[in-house]
Amino acid sequence: MSKRQIFHSLQDFLNYLESEGELRRIIVPVDPNLEASEIAVRSMREGGKALLFENIIGSKYPLAMNILSSDRRIELAVGEDPNELGEKLLRVAEELMPPKPSKIFNQLRPLLQRIFGSRISSSNFPPSRQSISPGNLSELPILQTWPDDAGKFITLPQVFTYDPLTGKRNIGMYRMQVYDNTTTGMHWQIQKGGGFHYTVAEEMNMMLEVAVAVGSDPALLLATVAPLPEGLDEAMFAGFLRCAATRMAKGKRISIDVPAEAEFILEGFVPPNERRLEGPFGDHFGHYSHAGMFPVFHIKAITHRNNPIFAATVVGKPPMEDKWLGDATQKILGPLARLMHPELRDIWSFYEAGFHNFLSISTRQRYGKESMKTAVSLVGEGQLSLTKCAVVVGEKTNNRNFREVIKAIGEHFDPYYDFLLLPNVPLDTLDFTSYTMNLGSKMILDATPKSTSTSSGGNYPSRRENEFFARTGRLQKNPCQLDMRISSERLIEGTLLIVKVKGAFSSAENAATNIEGAIPPPSKIIGREVIEKLVASENIESLPRGTKIVAAVSEDINLDSDLEIIWGIFTRFDAARDVIFTKMSMNGISPSYDGIMGIDATWKTGYPNPCTMPEEITKKVSDRWSEYGF
Repeated sequence: MSKRQIFHSLQDFLNYLESEGELRRIIVPVDPNLEASEIAVRSMREGGKALLFENIIGSKYPLAMNILSSDRRIELAVGEDPNELGEKLLRVAEELMPPKPSKIFNQLRPLLQRIFGSRISSSNFPPSRQSISPGNLSELPILQTWPDDAGKFITLPQVFTYDPLTGKRNIGMYRMQVYDNTTTGMHWQIQKGGGFHYTVAEEMNMMLEVAVAVGSDPALLLATVAPLPEGLDEAMFAGFLRCAATRMAKGKRISIDVPAEAEFILEGFVPPNERRLEGPFGDHFGHYSHAGMFPVFHIKAITHRNNPIFAATVVGKPPMEDKWLGDATQKILGPLARLMHPELRDIWSFYEAGFHNFLSISTRQRYGKESMKTAVSLVGEGQLSLTKCAVVVGEKTNNRNFREVIKAIGEHFDPYYDFLLLPNVPLDTLDFTSYTMNLGSKMILDATPKSTSTSSGGNYPSRRENEFFARTGRLQKNPCQLDMRISSERLIEGTLLIVKVKGAFSSAENAATNIEGAIPPPSKIIGREVIEKLVASENIESLPRGTKIVAAVSEDINLDSDLEIIWGIFTRFDAARDVIFTKMSMNGISPSYDGIMGIDATWKTGYPNPCTMPEEITKKVSDRWSEYGF
């Protein structure tokens, strides 16, 4: 790559993208209600450029989308491959351990100078305050991204809050539903820094000042979505990514600092003890998240640059732009986990499952079950605490490759020793599978190589004769012959058998029962009946040899697509409710599992609907595709 470019604003970056042939301008009128979203998603999935809509109906401001929805644009934004940047960050961190004044002064001083934010005085008239107006959201090109959204949502906000007690800053990204011209929802999900600040403010019965930046340089955008350790300043991390300090300035109508180079700043406050119904919203799990009661943001003023550009993104069934944002940040931050876990080789969250639903961990096991110790620790830390399913593999397995992870399960996983269920624990606010917001269950599968040798993982019991996996001469019938409700099946790596179940998907039936907390009666769970039949001891002779897991999915899942299989399984089951084994028993208060694992990942009554675009919108965009300039 050529000489590193430093971007302090969104417009700097967009101009550079255009010079590199990475920006497409759309000059014809485009409706912010669904049409812009469909264009952006379709272009992104075709490997298209960043988009600049110059004529959004109802607004005088242009709209930028798909800003970072490609590997090349990510590298242009940070100046190098995120994997290399991650290793560089690890080396920097290692230089500080143990911290010594000589190291900080001689080796790290240039780095520290570039990551600490520079402050612009009000007399310098920062760009984000070139114009000011009373809060009027109706003037902005805010989108409705999916047909059943509760309305328009700001989808790419960078929310600045400061801890009322310590003054520490947090920058987070939380969708914001527009209620009227001056108020929005503030979707502070579980485990979010801004929500922690609000909890402190509410306990003190005080209003929390909030600034929302829309349209920032790419480094600050990546830092905002990065799962940084609590207390680590995102503006400082952006300085590391940018190779230059983040410029900040005092707000116009609020007392806190705001980004000096942003396109728009919404200044306001969130009062204590005020809640309003927020949602539903088509979110990055590919389904609508349930409506819930959330705090309310009141806007005092909107400041902006001269000739500003608004920014937005679309989330929904993967892949979406958050694939590239999430993958880049985990490539950069993942190596830091080795500081606390020397045995760790790599961690990877699969975007196909909405990130939090499926985590793979690669370790070098130095003693028996060290891998499980590592996994338990990781799924209790920061954003990783929202993980639903974690699989640990050995250091020779590429844990970023789904098929290799499944192959490792086939070779090394025995549920009797290697399965851990953690019920009644915090889960992502967007996870709907437990029917209780913020609460659910998680599971860990240990698929590392086992050995009785103390020099290679030792302290592990000799593998017992397993009556379910040691059989020979299986009949290997077609699973459809066992249950007529199975329409098709697919076997991955000789280990994971996926069966598609007829009658296990009905969004029309769901419309009347889409209520958070509404648990369907067992008689309605067709997928569970099929799974129980397939993993029963009298039927496993008919399954393909080597099968370790059988997963039932709904009719909307394309079994020819690994992406859809990952999405269709991991976003649609609760570990405690929907996972069974051929044999389950209790030894005192300790559960014991054996045989084939069954997962009912069918879509169930009470689940929110998947995000789909109306046919009239897809047809409209198809008819106008050449008109947009594609």
